[in-house]
Amino acid sequence: MPDLKLFAIILFVAMYVLLVALPKFRPVVALAAAAIYVVSGVLPVDKVLTSIDWNVLMMLFGTMVIVDYFIESKMPNLIAECLLRLAPNVLWVTVLMSLFSGIISAFIDNVATVLMVAPVGLAICKKLKISPVMMILSIAVSSNLQGAATLVGDTTSIMLGGAANMNFNDFFWMHGRPGMFFATELGALLTIPIILFLFRKDKDPVTSDEHTKVTDYIPTITMLGHVVLLIIASFIPDTPSITNGVICMVCGILTVIIELFLSKSKESMIHALKAMDYATCALLTGLFIVIAAITEIGLVQDLADFIANAGGSNMFLLFTIVVWGSVIISAFIDNIPYVATMLPILGTVAANMNVEPYFLFFGLLVGATLGGNITPIGASANIAGVGMLRKAGYEVRFRDFFKIGIPFTLAAVLGGYLFVWIFWHP
Repeated sequence: MPDLKLFAIILFVAMYVLLVALPKFRPVVALAAAAIYVVSGVLPVDKVLTSIDWNVLMMLFGTMVIVDYFIESKMPNLIAECLLRLAPNVLWVTVLMSLFSGIISAFIDNVATVLMVAPVGLAICKKLKISPVMMILSIAVSSNLQGAATLVGDTTSIMLGGAANMNFNDFFWMHGRPGMFFATELGALLTIPIILFLFRKDKDPVTSDEHTKVTDYIPTITMLGHVVLLIIASFIPDTPSITNGVICMVCGILTVIIELFLSKSKESMIHALKAMDYATCALLTGLFIVIAAITEIGLVQDLADFIANAGGSNMFLLFTIVVWGSVIISAFIDNIPYVATMLPILGTVAANMNVEPYFLFFGLLVGATLGGNITPIGASANIAGVGMLRKAGYEVRFRDFFKIGIPFTLAAVLGGYLFVWIFWHP
């Protein structure tokens, strides 16, 4: 087993090095690493299919179909024109887009948020004749950040709610104290100066005298409809894990059927299928299998145990290690298996210290949810955003992402870290 663990670590590190060095071949690298884990026996063959997050992939497929029709309908261009009339310059357009993405992401899945908001950002940048890279990355990291704001914003929030027996309102106010919503929003507010600094030179005035005519309102209706359904589903307890994926797929299929019926042409459907970002789906599939493999071999458990034991009986040190250790780990490992492993461990640690576990639980959520913003493959929302940029002809390197990801993460985590300790430490 030790030799197998060492092999798993070496392969994981090698995969990341290649992901950084070969950005155009990331799907191939991830799938190759996944195949090696399976062939070598690190991940049993019978666990491959269950290791893939079909909910996320179904959401991607379904929403991508709607998004393609949405873009073709010219609605993103119309929304872009409205935003350009509100903002005085490029800088404030970016701030508005980031805040818009974050607000939506507090209530629906981060990936779906990016797929819906990014086309508007692309349309804005096309009108302004500027590179969309920084704006789309801002949208992605803002979406990922706000997932911790409510019980329904992210899978990790749902897991925390189950472990701590929290309801939707508890994320706002719990036991007479402000909850995770305010910790997250403080972090979000602290990212605004980051955006202002990063885009400080983009002060060219923006105006829009154009009046785009929307050619088809069906995609907008199905887009809004699937958002409403996602929000409704999030309030229904004990729904199957693939509920969001099914909603997106059904709405995507309905969009295709309605468009076929109205246009009586297969060209729109063929265009939508060709526009699918298969490379992003392949990258995610490979990463899901890789994370399942290192979880299976016990590496995630080892990391969780190390963090829990490192703080000893010093509550502040333990809390600090939980938050910032989670940031580092979540930059490279999907936060869902990590949070699932850490929650019961931290519950036991808190019980042994004879204190309530909430400050550790909230610290875990702050670190693990925001930590994925450090790298372009640390969170599914970031992968989706980078995928959309690649389809638009812009390749995102790790160092490009770091320019936004690192300062965003540091500012947001620091705000949440201080907030949770001040209001929730025993």
